[in-house]
Amino acid sequence: MPSPLLSAALQGLALGFALIVAIGAQNAYVLRCGLARRHVLPVVLLCACSDAVLIAAGCLGLGTLIGGSPGLLRLVAAGGTAFLAWYGVQALRRSLAPGTLDAAAAVPASQAAALAAAAAFTWLNPHVFLDTVVLVGGISAQFQGMDRLSFAVGAAAASFIWFVLLGFGARVLTPLFARPAAWRILDFLIALIMFAIASPLALQAWQG
Repeated sequence: MPSPLLSAALQGLALGFALIVAIGAQNAYVLRCGLARRHVLPVVLLCACSDAVLIAAGCLGLGTLIGGSPGLLRLVAAGGTAFLAWYGVQALRRSLAPGTLDAAAAVPASQAAALAAAAAFTWLNPHVFLDTVVLVGGISAQFQGMDRLSFAVGAAAASFIWFVLLGFGARVLTPLFARPAAWRILDFLIALIMFAIASPLALQAWQG
Protein backbone atom coordinates (compact mmCIF):
# COMPACT_ATOMS: atom_id res chain seq x y z
CA MET A 1 0.00 0.00 0.00
CA PRO A 2 1.53 3.38 -1.02
CA SER A 3 2.42 5.91 1.65
CA PRO A 4 0.13 8.95 2.09
CA LEU A 5 2.73 11.16 0.36
CA LEU A 6 3.01 8.84 -2.65
CA SER A 7 -0.75 8.38 -2.79
CA ALA A 8 -1.29 12.16 -2.85
CA ALA A 9 1.36 12.58 -5.57
CA LEU A 10 -0.23 9.88 -7.72
CA GLN A 11 -3.65 11.49 -7.34
CA GLY A 12 -2.17 14.81 -8.40
CA LEU A 13 -0.43 13.18 -11.37
CA ALA A 14 -3.65 11.48 -12.49
CA LEU A 15 -5.67 14.68 -12.18
CA GLY A 16 -2.98 16.66 -14.02
CA PHE A 17 -3.01 14.26 -16.95
CA ALA A 18 -6.81 14.18 -17.05
CA LEU A 19 -6.92 17.98 -17.37
CA ILE A 20 -4.00 18.62 -19.72
CA VAL A 21 -4.36 15.86 -22.32
CA ALA A 22 -7.53 17.40 -23.77
CA ILE A 23 -6.80 19.18 -27.06
CA GLY A 24 -6.66 22.92 -26.52
CA ALA A 25 -4.98 26.09 -27.72
CA GLN A 26 -1.83 25.56 -25.66
CA ASN A 27 -1.40 21.95 -26.78
CA ALA A 28 -2.01 22.84 -30.43
CA TYR A 29 0.72 25.49 -30.32
CA VAL A 30 3.26 23.17 -28.65
CA LEU A 31 2.45 20.51 -31.26
CA ARG A 32 3.01 23.04 -34.07
CA CYS A 33 6.40 24.00 -32.59
CA GLY A 34 7.33 20.33 -32.30
CA LEU A 35 6.40 19.59 -35.89
CA ALA A 36 8.33 22.64 -37.08
CA ARG A 37 11.25 21.73 -34.75
CA ARG A 38 11.54 25.37 -33.77
CA HIS A 39 12.00 26.68 -30.19
CA VAL A 40 10.68 23.38 -28.80
CA LEU A 41 12.63 23.25 -25.51
CA PRO A 42 12.01 26.87 -24.39
CA VAL A 43 8.33 26.66 -25.34
CA VAL A 44 7.90 23.34 -23.51
CA LEU A 45 9.65 24.71 -20.41
CA LEU A 46 7.60 27.91 -20.42
CA CYS A 47 4.28 26.04 -20.66
CA ALA A 48 5.24 23.44 -18.05
CA CYS A 49 6.71 25.98 -15.61
CA SER A 50 3.67 28.25 -16.04
CA ASP A 51 1.38 25.35 -15.15
CA ALA A 52 3.56 24.57 -12.12
CA VAL A 53 3.33 28.18 -10.91
CA LEU A 54 -0.45 28.24 -11.37
CA ILE A 55 -0.88 24.88 -9.63
CA ALA A 56 1.25 26.06 -6.72
CA ALA A 57 -0.79 29.25 -6.48
CA GLY A 58 -4.02 27.28 -6.48
CA CYS A 59 -2.81 24.90 -3.80
CA LEU A 60 -1.73 27.89 -1.68
CA GLY A 61 -5.28 29.30 -1.76
CA LEU A 62 -5.40 31.57 -4.81
CA GLY A 63 -8.08 29.35 -6.34
CA THR A 64 -10.63 30.55 -3.79
CA LEU A 65 -9.76 34.19 -4.52
CA ILE A 66 -10.03 33.88 -8.31
CA GLY A 67 -13.18 31.77 -8.12
CA GLY A 68 -14.81 34.59 -6.18
CA SER A 69 -13.71 37.36 -8.57
CA PRO A 70 -16.01 37.41 -11.61
CA GLY A 71 -14.53 40.73 -12.75
CA LEU A 72 -11.04 39.26 -13.02
CA LEU A 73 -12.27 36.22 -14.93
CA ARG A 74 -14.25 38.49 -17.26
CA LEU A 75 -11.18 40.59 -18.00
CA VAL A 76 -9.05 37.53 -18.78
CA ALA A 77 -11.88 36.10 -20.89
CA ALA A 78 -12.00 39.24 -23.03
CA GLY A 79 -8.25 39.19 -23.67
CA GLY A 80 -8.27 35.47 -24.34
CA THR A 81 -11.14 35.78 -26.80
CA ALA A 82 -9.32 38.40 -28.88
CA PHE A 83 -6.05 36.48 -28.97
CA LEU A 84 -7.55 33.07 -29.75
CA ALA A 85 -9.83 34.48 -32.44
CA TRP A 86 -6.88 36.25 -34.10
CA TYR A 87 -4.78 33.08 -34.05
CA GLY A 88 -7.73 31.04 -35.38
CA VAL A 89 -8.13 33.40 -38.33
CA GLN A 90 -4.42 33.07 -39.12
CA ALA A 91 -4.63 29.27 -39.02
CA LEU A 92 -7.72 29.31 -41.24
CA ARG A 93 -5.95 31.53 -43.77
CA ARG A 94 -3.00 29.13 -43.87
CA SER A 95 -5.29 26.16 -44.42
CA LEU A 96 -6.95 27.87 -47.38
CA ALA A 97 -3.78 29.20 -49.02
CA PRO A 98 -2.38 26.61 -51.48
CA GLY A 99 1.08 28.17 -51.48
CA THR A 100 1.53 28.30 -47.69
CA LEU A 101 3.13 24.97 -46.82
CA ASP A 102 6.08 26.00 -44.65
CA ALA A 103 6.20 23.81 -41.55
CA ALA A 104 7.28 26.76 -39.42
CA ALA A 105 4.77 29.23 -40.86
CA ALA A 106 2.82 29.47 -37.59
CA VAL A 107 5.89 29.52 -35.34
CA PRO A 108 7.71 32.87 -34.96
CA ALA A 109 11.33 32.90 -36.11
CA SER A 110 12.33 34.84 -33.01
CA GLN A 111 12.56 32.85 -29.78
CA ALA A 112 11.21 35.83 -27.82
CA ALA A 113 8.15 36.01 -30.09
CA ALA A 114 7.61 32.25 -29.84
CA LEU A 115 7.74 32.43 -26.04
CA ALA A 116 5.39 35.43 -26.02
CA ALA A 117 2.86 33.42 -28.04
CA ALA A 118 3.20 30.43 -25.71
CA ALA A 119 2.73 32.72 -22.71
CA ALA A 120 -0.39 34.20 -24.28
CA PHE A 121 -1.88 30.74 -24.88
CA THR A 122 -1.22 29.97 -21.22
CA TRP A 123 -1.97 33.18 -19.35
CA LEU A 124 -4.76 34.65 -21.53
CA ASN A 125 -6.92 31.54 -21.41
CA PRO A 126 -9.30 31.44 -18.42
CA HIS A 127 -9.66 27.67 -18.92
CA VAL A 128 -6.04 27.30 -17.82
CA PHE A 129 -6.78 29.25 -14.63
CA LEU A 130 -9.94 27.27 -13.96
CA ASP A 131 -8.14 23.93 -14.44
CA THR A 132 -4.88 24.64 -12.63
CA VAL A 133 -5.74 27.26 -10.03
CA VAL A 134 -9.42 26.75 -9.22
CA LEU A 135 -9.96 23.02 -9.84
CA VAL A 136 -6.58 21.61 -8.80
CA GLY A 137 -6.36 24.15 -5.98
CA GLY A 138 -9.83 23.26 -4.77
CA ILE A 139 -9.19 19.51 -4.80
CA SER A 140 -5.88 20.02 -2.99
CA ALA A 141 -7.84 21.37 -0.01
CA GLN A 142 -8.58 17.79 1.06
CA PHE A 143 -4.87 17.29 1.77
CA GLN A 144 -2.87 18.83 4.57
CA GLY A 145 0.79 19.75 5.01
CA MET A 146 3.25 17.65 3.05
CA ASP A 147 0.45 15.62 1.48
CA ARG A 148 -0.83 18.78 -0.23
CA LEU A 149 2.70 19.57 -1.44
CA SER A 150 2.99 16.04 -2.86
CA PHE A 151 -0.35 16.44 -4.61
CA ALA A 152 0.80 19.72 -6.18
CA VAL A 153 4.12 18.19 -7.27
CA GLY A 154 2.27 15.28 -8.88
CA ALA A 155 -0.07 17.60 -10.77
CA ALA A 156 2.85 19.76 -11.95
CA ALA A 157 4.82 16.68 -13.00
CA ALA A 158 1.97 15.70 -15.34
CA SER A 159 2.39 19.01 -17.18
CA PHE A 160 6.15 18.54 -17.58
CA ILE A 161 5.78 14.96 -18.81
CA TRP A 162 2.96 15.85 -21.24
CA PHE A 163 4.60 18.88 -22.81
CA VAL A 164 7.92 17.06 -23.27
CA LEU A 165 6.12 14.17 -24.97
CA LEU A 166 4.03 16.51 -27.11
CA GLY A 167 6.83 18.84 -28.15
CA PHE A 168 9.61 16.31 -28.76
CA GLY A 169 7.35 13.42 -29.76
CA ALA A 170 5.80 15.44 -32.58
CA ARG A 171 8.77 14.65 -34.83
CA VAL A 172 7.48 11.06 -35.03
CA LEU A 173 4.69 12.49 -37.19
CA THR A 174 7.14 14.17 -39.59
CA PRO A 175 6.61 11.60 -42.40
CA LEU A 176 2.87 12.25 -42.27
CA PHE A 177 3.38 16.01 -42.47
CA ALA A 178 5.68 15.69 -45.47
CA ARG A 179 2.44 15.92 -47.44
CA PRO A 180 1.04 19.43 -48.03
CA ALA A 181 -2.53 18.28 -47.40
CA ALA A 182 -1.62 17.20 -43.85
CA TRP A 183 -0.53 20.75 -42.95
CA ARG A 184 -3.75 22.21 -44.35
CA ILE A 185 -5.83 19.75 -42.33
CA LEU A 186 -3.82 20.50 -39.16
CA ASP A 187 -4.22 24.25 -39.60
CA PHE A 188 -7.94 23.85 -40.26
CA LEU A 189 -8.34 21.76 -37.09
CA ILE A 190 -6.31 24.30 -35.10
CA ALA A 191 -8.58 27.07 -36.41
CA LEU A 192 -11.65 25.10 -35.28
CA ILE A 193 -10.10 24.55 -31.83
CA MET A 194 -9.32 28.26 -31.44
CA PHE A 195 -12.82 29.32 -32.48
CA ALA A 196 -14.42 26.64 -30.27
CA ILE A 197 -12.51 27.93 -27.24
CA ALA A 198 -12.96 31.62 -28.09
CA SER A 199 -16.76 31.41 -28.52
CA PRO A 200 -17.69 30.56 -24.91
CA LEU A 201 -15.00 32.96 -23.68
CA ALA A 202 -16.62 35.76 -25.68
CA LEU A 203 -19.98 34.89 -24.14
CA GLN A 204 -18.43 34.88 -20.66
CA ALA A 205 -16.78 38.24 -21.24
CA TRP A 206 -20.01 39.75 -22.57
CA GLN A 207 -22.35 38.42 -19.89
CA GLY A 208 -19.93 38.77 -16.99
